[in-house]
Amino acid sequence: MSIYDLKPRFQALLRPVCTALADRGVTPNQVTVFALFLSAVSGGWIALAPDSRTPYLFLPVALFLRMALNAIDGMLAREHDQQTHAGALLNEIGDVLSDLFLYLPFALTSGFTPELVVLIVVLSGLTETAGLASLLIGATRNYRGPMGKSDRAVVFGLLSFLQGMGAPLEFWLPWVLTLLVLLLILTVWNRCRAALRESSRTT
Repeated sequence: MSIYDLKPRFQALLRPVCTALADRGVTPNQVTVFALFLSAVSGGWIALAPDSRTPYLFLPVALFLRMALNAIDGMLAREHDQQTHAGALLNEIGDVLSDLFLYLPFALTSGFTPELVVLIVVLSGLTETAGLASLLIGATRNYRGPMGKSDRAVVFGLLSFLQGMGAPLEFWLPWVLTLLVLLLILTVWNRCRAALRESSRTT
């Protein structure tokens, strides 16, 4: 199970916006670059002011916008005949960089265990690598959960909001981060196992 399973409904809501952007000549790569810029600015704000509440309250908005932009760039490419090899590479690399920009600054945040935050960022990149590696063995790009890109955005969005509201997180936050690590490892396992199963059926 993953929040990614809701993507078709989310895309349906965004389709009018996507069509309007396509009519104005906006390209998928422009949307991808803007999403990456938004991620860098949002994470950079936290890194520069880790003791301020404001950037943490802004981050959930940025995460939602990033998810919307990620859906829009894909629809622009597929539904408006703008798919390119360069765009595919930019999209995948942009996702990993965005996670890095958005989540690594939490290592500077009071109450967050830096080592666990760094491990979460590394494992997040590994989940995307596992999803892409499916293509190397003849399987489809894998998005299985339970801690995919959208799930991470929801979790960090909630934690960021609570941090911004000044909620007491110190007691249970290490346990939440540890659970995230375990769920990310499970996600990598699920994606690799599913890819091997799919590949064995096609050979």
